[in-house]
Amino acid sequence: MNGAVAAKRRPQQDRARQTQARLLDVAGELLAEVGIERISTNMIAARAGLSPPALYRYYDDKYAVLEALGRRLMARQNAVLDAWIARHGPGGIADMAEHVGDLLAVNAAVTRAEPGAVWILRALHATPRLVHVRLESHRQVTDRLADACAPHLPGLSRDRLWQRLRLAVEIGFAADEMLYEEDRVSAMAVLDDVAQMLRPLMLDLAAG
Repeated sequence: MNGAVAAKRRPQQDRARQTQARLLDVAGELLAEVGIERISTNMIAARAGLSPPALYRYYDDKYAVLEALGRRLMARQNAVLDAWIARHGPGGIADMAEHVGDLLAVNAAVTRAEPGAVWILRALHATPRLVHVRLESHRQVTDRLADACAPHLPGLSRDRLWQRLRLAVEIGFAADEMLYEEDRVSAMAVLDDVAQMLRPLMLDLAAG
């Protein structure tokens, strides 16, 4: 009986996930077209081919949509980080430091593939209701990095490790976000420069 109920519910759940994904894709596209102030739930619903009440089944207002966009982007960035840690974490601090440029490059590519990415990031910076999303994400990234580094640094306190890595995280994200607006520099060169800055920062951890 339970299996039959689950089987009946699964297609509805799949449709709900597909609808939510469609709404977020549309919202990202619209955000890039009209910006944070002008975008509305009515616009999103119309573009997605839904009625406003149908949209409200998933999101209370446009800020809830923007938060969902931010969380989806951060989740995709976290997936990049997790894959990088799985590959280079076992090699220790030196291996992670050597390949930090790879992490920056792949993270930048994933971010740019997100519909409306630059406006999502701007919303997370500029909208008081959304600032916590970015802060929580950067703290989670720092936690993941600290977990990967800690086994190789038994003599370093967690607080000191976390503080150093939190700074590295902020530098990396800030440089990537700068590239959305600054067209007088090469993106590849900037990311390479940031990698060169972060490598000694990470290697210094092992030196105490």
